Amino acid sequence: MNRRTVLTGSIAALALLASACTGSGGSSRGADAEAPDDPSEAKGSITVLTHRTDLVQDGTMEAYAAEFNKTHPGVKVEFDALTDYEGEVKIRMNTENYGDVLMIPAVIEKKDYPKFFASLGSRAELSGKYRFTDYSTVDGKVYGQSPIGVVPGFLYNKKVWERAGVTDWPTTPARFLDDLKAVKSRTDAVPYYTNFKDMWPLTQWTNVNGSVSCDTGATTKLAEGDPWADGADLRVADTLLHDIVRGGLAEKDPTTTNWEASKPKLAKGEIATMWLGSWAVVQMREAAKQAGTDPDDIGFMPFPAQQDGAFCAVTSPDYQQAVNVHSDHKAAARAWIDWFTDESGYAQANLALSPLKDDPLPEILRPYQDEGVELIDLDDTKGAEVKSIDNSSEVGIYKPDYRQDLVDLARGARKGGLDDFLGDLGARWAEARTSLGS
Repeated sequence: MNRRTVLTGSIAALALLASACTGSGGSSRGADAEAPDDPSEAKGSITVLTHRTDLVQDGTMEAYAAEFNKTHPGVKVEFDALTDYEGEVKIRMNTENYGDVLMIPAVIEKKDYPKFFASLGSRAELSGKYRFTDYSTVDGKVYGQSPIGVVPGFLYNKKVWERAGVTDWPTTPARFLDDLKAVKSRTDAVPYYTNFKDMWPLTQWTNVNGSVSCDTGATTKLAEGDPWADGADLRVADTLLHDIVRGGLAEKDPTTTNWEASKPKLAKGEIATMWLGSWAVVQMREAAKQAGTDPDDIGFMPFPAQQDGAFCAVTSPDYQQAVNVHSDHKAAARAWIDWFTDESGYAQANLALSPLKDDPLPEILRPYQDEGVELIDLDDTKGAEVKSIDNSSEVGIYKPDYRQDLVDLARGARKGGLDDFLGDLGARWAEARTSLGS
């Protein structure tokens, strides 16, 4: 499975559909998806759209459905696995037929959630139990719930770093660069791998936001200021990426990278380090098993920055499951979301951060716990505003293009300097904020 790729495109047709089918009062079928008090009372046949084609093909999702049916015998669950999830769902949402349960596609603006999805309840009610409710809250109501959370970090091959003489996590970007230089001089591994050609891995660098400053209000700062001001989290992140490539510490030709091939290369020590997220650890460990190497060689470390002597790492949701506002079986659909989030064990199976606040950390984050890394839940109140500014500015902090330009700049395939490059991003951002009245 690949990490989801955020695709872009016109949302005009979706907006027209939303306006036509909801008017000012929402769907004629009701805008709430309330779960029945007695699980056995939930009835109906529901279709669940999913990007996890691998889990549908190997029967894992059917096994989940069978377990679900032990407490919800009146609900028949069918899965529709989509390889190009974003692209296909965007087309389907020009109609009312886009499943009963689906992951909220990135193309839908947050303000439009009530036009397409049924409410799962109030934020006041749900935020005490679940992480990430801010990310899908509109006017106090929650419209989606992620079954897993992710934490950003550097995946690294422990043996390679140890051969380079590095045993402690670097605490500053400068120290991180020095450690990559040690990897280059003392081992045969590529110190850092950009995954430039597949593009989407470059978007992972935006998840540094909040980790440098340890600030739960980091998203609000994006909406109110310059993300590339001196000392700002994204400037620190983009400067490090630039300096890695400029210093010859990445692959020789970024245009030839290959995501799938990078997994066994990291496992075998041919690649030392990649910036991704906790979701990738499972995949890299599986690649190690297939390559005949030790899965425990795969390490995970936070971004090299500290506040008051401590690392921070932001938490964020994966795809959020929602109920189609047009579904004839909202209660059954809601029952599936609640069960899959609370009882399926999906987060544990994927060694992922549970959305349930009271659940323990997954095993892969134990090193974070042992080293006192603070997990930061960002306030996403202004998340929709940030995306509007991003779209208007055409910068694309959630898209790969500008970081591909940054890598090209660093390797000499694009003219200019880093300060001018980041300054231009900041100017476009400020202009968009002004035009939108932010």
